[in-house]
Amino acid sequence: MFDKLAGEYTFFKTQELNVRTLLITNMLYAMILPVIEIFVGAYIMRNTNNSSYVFTYQLSMYCGIVATSALNGLLIKKIKASLLYGFGIILSTVVLMAMMFFSFVGILHLSIAGFVLGASTGFFWTNRYLLTLNATNDENRNYFFGLESFFFSLWSIVVPLFVGAILSWTDGRVFLSKMLTVNSGYQMVTVIAFMIAIGACIALSKGNFKNPVQKKFFYIKFHILWRKLLALAGLKGLVQGFLVTAPAVLVLKLVGNEGSLGLIQGIGGGLTAIIVYILGRVAKPQDRMKIFGFGLLVFFVGTLFNAILFSAIGVIIFVLCKVLFQPLHDLAYFPTMMKTIDAVSAIEKRNEYAYIMSHEIGLFAGRATGMLLFILLAYYISDTFALKYALVIVGAVQLLSLPLAKRIIKDIDTNKYSTEI
Repeated sequence: MFDKLAGEYTFFKTQELNVRTLLITNMLYAMILPVIEIFVGAYIMRNTNNSSYVFTYQLSMYCGIVATSALNGLLIKKIKASLLYGFGIILSTVVLMAMMFFSFVGILHLSIAGFVLGASTGFFWTNRYLLTLNATNDENRNYFFGLESFFFSLWSIVVPLFVGAILSWTDGRVFLSKMLTVNSGYQMVTVIAFMIAIGACIALSKGNFKNPVQKKFFYIKFHILWRKLLALAGLKGLVQGFLVTAPAVLVLKLVGNEGSLGLIQGIGGGLTAIIVYILGRVAKPQDRMKIFGFGLLVFFVGTLFNAILFSAIGVIIFVLCKVLFQPLHDLAYFPTMMKTIDAVSAIEKRNEYAYIMSHEIGLFAGRATGMLLFILLAYYISDTFALKYALVIVGAVQLLSLPLAKRIIKDIDTNKYSTEI
């Protein structure tokens, strides 16, 4: 066992400096992601008891992300992408601390906080795409995203359990003559997240990253191959908001408290972490669509269980399916996205960031559609109806991703668009 782990570490050391730097940075940031993606929604749900507030906050966050993608295109002309990347990591934890220490639970406060937090994570994701695109190639991207997904899945076990334990421990406990509450636990968690963010930035500083040479990023017309990828991004975005908000809302509504949420996430993440690392090591580029299709099917089955049962058991099955789906989907999606950027940028002779920025717009179109679907169903029918059937709708529509992704890969591999613009 030790020899196997030593061999994996040796293989990791053979990767280029920037690849190792990005993996270590993302490994640390992955500790913060469960707090942003899971427990902020739980915090809002606990303090408002209104699932529409959670989805409104999430929609505001996505507005912040897409706004940042445009701002980042301007800033990257004069500021290193790695510095903007680190700034996003730090800012995200500062916003978290502000939310918890100043009790932002009004709809206006939540919308503002969501937008700023989205802006901070926008700096993280857009520059992460750019740096990863330049540091990797199609042959090592399965390994890169497999190892990254392994740590994302690993921390999706440890962090929710850790956070759930802190929140349970602080509830009703007296410390230094002061009665603590669950919200006190949330404050402690955000302080820890801030310290981890500092560590991630220190790790990032070890890399040797360069900005794109070409400075023009804003385009309206794109090659047909990239338009297909934008449609794929829209389908991905359609379910993204539900991956973040639905588990917290459903668990607190039908199962229990944050401790239950952490336990369910942890159980699902254990098996997933092992699966995605093995797939990242052994899967070839031609295996991506099999992984992609399996992940899509798992998520859709989970939404059916939630809608039919709509009980603690249904929620547990859905969350387990969601935890398995997310890294499998990303393991296939991100290399496909980057392979498409490689192909289209070579055809159109444009800077890679032009595609990264427009990709965020494609994601936003899907995210906004998904969030608005839930809000409208909750407003015009009922909260329960929305929690049951909005997931089934987006899960069914997302199944269209598989034939679309297959077509994109086939067009690239056969050089269908090698000269056409």
